[in-house]
Amino acid sequence: MAAGALSGLVAALESHRGRDRVVRALCYGCQLAGGALAGPQPAPAGLPGSLLAVSAQLSACRTALRLFDDLAMLSYSCSYGLGPKDEDPLVRGLSVLSNLANQLYYPCEHVAWAADAGVVRVGSQKWWALSTGLWAWALLLGILRSLRILFQLRRKLRQHKGSTSSPPSQEEMKAQVKAEVLSILASAADLSNAIHWLPPGFLWAGRFPPWLVGLLGTVSSLIGIYQASRSGNSESA
Repeated sequence: MAAGALSGLVAALESHRGRDRVVRALCYGCQLAGGALAGPQPAPAGLPGSLLAVSAQLSACRTALRLFDDLAMLSYSCSYGLGPKDEDPLVRGLSVLSNLANQLYYPCEHVAWAADAGVVRVGSQKWWALSTGLWAWALLLGILRSLRILFQLRRKLRQHKGSTSSPPSQEEMKAQVKAEVLSILASAADLSNAIHWLPPGFLWAGRFPPWLVGLLGTVSSLIGIYQASRSGNSESA
C-alpha cells in the first residue's frame, strides 16, 4: 500500500496539473497552520511567521507557473466550443461563459504579475482585482452549472426509481451527483476566498483571518486531489 501511494504521488508530481494540486494543498495548509498558530498577532514571528512566508512563496510559484496556462485553456475552450448539441442549453451557456471568464483571467493576472515585477509600468492593483473578479465569476458560473446538473440528475433518479433500468446506470448517476456536490463545495470555498481578496467594501472582502483563508483553500485543494485520484482510478480500471 505504501509503495502504491508513493508511486501515485510521484506520478502526480511528474505532471503539471498534479504538481500544482500538491503545491496548492501545501500552500493553503501552511497558511492554515501558520494563521492558527499566530492567532491575532498582526506580524507573527517564529514558526507561524515562517509557515506564512512559505505559503506566500508557494503562492508566488503557482502564479509564475500560470504564465504558461493560456494556451491550454484556449485549447480547452476551443474544443468545447458552444458545447455538445445534446447537452442542456443552460448547462452549455454557463459552461461557455465560465470558459470565457477563465480565458480572460490569465492575461489579466499576467499583466498584474508583470506590473509587480516592473516589466510593465501600470498599477498592478486594478489588474489583480480584475483577475480575481474574473476568477470569482467563473467559480459562481461553475456552481450554477453544477446545481443545474444536480437538478437534472435528481429528476432522472426519481424517474428511474422503481423502473426496470439497470442498476449500473443508477449507480453512475449517483456517482455523478456526488461529484457535482463535491465540485460545489470546492467552488464555494474558493469563491469565499476570491471575494475576500477583492477590494475592501464588497461583501466580506479583506475580513478573513489567514487561518480561515487557509482552511477554505485546504478544503478545496483536498477535494480537488480526491476527485483527480477518483478520475485516475476510473480511467485505469
